[in-house]
Amino acid sequence: MPRFAYVNGRYVRHSDAAVHVEDRGYQFADGVYEVCEVRHGLIVDLTRHLDRLDRSLREIRIAWPMTRAALISVVRELLRRNKVHNGLFYLQVTRGVARRDHVFPADGTPSSIVITARATDPRIIAAKNANGIKAITVPENRWDRVDVKTVGLLPNVLARQQAKEEGAQEAIFVDAEGCVKEGAATNVWIVDGNGTLRTRPADHGILRGITRTTLMEVAEKLELAVEERPFTVSEMLAAREVFITAATSICFPVVEVDGKVIANGHPGTTAQKLREAFFAVAEKTAI
Repeated sequence: MPRFAYVNGRYVRHSDAAVHVEDRGYQFADGVYEVCEVRHGLIVDLTRHLDRLDRSLREIRIAWPMTRAALISVVRELLRRNKVHNGLFYLQVTRGVARRDHVFPADGTPSSIVITARATDPRIIAAKNANGIKAITVPENRWDRVDVKTVGLLPNVLARQQAKEEGAQEAIFVDAEGCVKEGAATNVWIVDGNGTLRTRPADHGILRGITRTTLMEVAEKLELAVEERPFTVSEMLAAREVFITAATSICFPVVEVDGKVIANGHPGTTAQKLREAFFAVAEKTAI
């Protein structure tokens, strides 16, 4: 079955999808993006993802390419065309096409939008949840505004590649004070010695993950204590549990960091409880 993409007003075969060579996303990473999970034919936390998209666009002064209602209609149609029942969609908005120049293009230059969708294999996610994953730590070397979900992800790419080369699945950025920031594509949590869930405050130092936000509500429903405050790498290594959260994985248990085993080396029960309760709390939008 052929895949389809949506590019600037047209549904096209995925293999034929293309943007202009002078699109500012391609030349300057001058754009933002969102990734949203589709589970059992339902879009997960769509409102929160679009709210964050709106914030990202406003923070770097890019106009919406269409109304929110129109965008939702396009997403639904693209998911139907690709027959995605379990999977994800990726949408990217850039400042548009213009002669290469660092300053913004002329007023009225339309922003560009690309949306793709694909199915995923739930068995792969289930295996990672059952076995846990490994992570490494890397020094923070990104720009200060990682709270804006931009397509400028070169440090994240290099960190993930380093993790892969060291036999791990995620890289965790650490600030100059030795405190954990976030993963290359995830937020990081621990369960400390008192059984309290801890994660770094979502200020300008990390991205306010949508799954992270929903898990706060899940934890409240499960009557789990949560603290938003920094923790060091040493505290992470001594934690009862470590797990990472993202839209397409919910929460993966981390059983080893920098070659050091976390707790007993097996996925913990807190992450499992949060994962099992997540979809009862998350918003679900029909395709």
